[in-house]
Amino acid sequence: MKKGLNIVITLLLIIGLTWIPKTIVPSAQAIVEPELEKTVLEIIRQHPEVLIESVQVYQQQQQEKQEQFIQSFLSQLKTNPQAIIADSPITGSLNKNNILIEFSDFQCPYCRQAYETVKEFVAAHDDVTLVYKHFPLSNIHPQGIPAAKASWAAKQQGKFWEYYDNLFEKPDRLGEELYIEIANNLNLDMEKFEEDRRSKKADLAIAKDMQLAQKIGIRGTPLFVFNDRFLPGSIPLSTLEEALSP
Repeated sequence: MKKGLNIVITLLLIIGLTWIPKTIVPSAQAIVEPELEKTVLEIIRQHPEVLIESVQVYQQQQQEKQEQFIQSFLSQLKTNPQAIIADSPITGSLNKNNILIEFSDFQCPYCRQAYETVKEFVAAHDDVTLVYKHFPLSNIHPQGIPAAKASWAAKQQGKFWEYYDNLFEKPDRLGEELYIEIANNLNLDMEKFEEDRRSKKADLAIAKDMQLAQKIGIRGTPLFVFNDRFLPGSIPLSTLEEALSP
């Protein structure tokens, strides 16, 4: 490992000593770059292990950072849950013993399955507060973000959970027609609804949830955080019951 680090340092020194920004001397970079590239490639050819070692060190550092963040996240959820929940929609108040955080995507079939389980669980336990965090997987679910933005707009008029129910109960109809239909059925102010769901604030709110999910290391949906436990996938009711604090 020490040898690998020494080689990395050598590469950095070479780059630092020979690279000249184009903004300082426009013609210098064109002259130096080929020689620099040749030198660096030669070192890599002679010591390919340095790349593997460097990647391993980087991955270990990233894993340690993620673990530290998760511990901080769980600690804050206990001591100052409002800081984690922020402006996310919740059921009931925070003065309850159990806070269940759901990272979800309205177009995800596994989230749809989990929806039924969570709904039954929360209805059966008055001491549980459900918190919803947006994590739309837009690369595979094209309606994930539009549905999230529509639900965020409904929240601005106090109708998030009603909108949430409608989206999950009509998974095959996700799209503009449904978003308008639900808003009308809930008697939302349509002008405000349209303005809110197309606003920068909606984008920022959803992005904030997604950034939190990424820092935690979530790669799929749904994922639930419940009493120090991370529960991925379409979990059975028994798993939630087991995690319930007395």
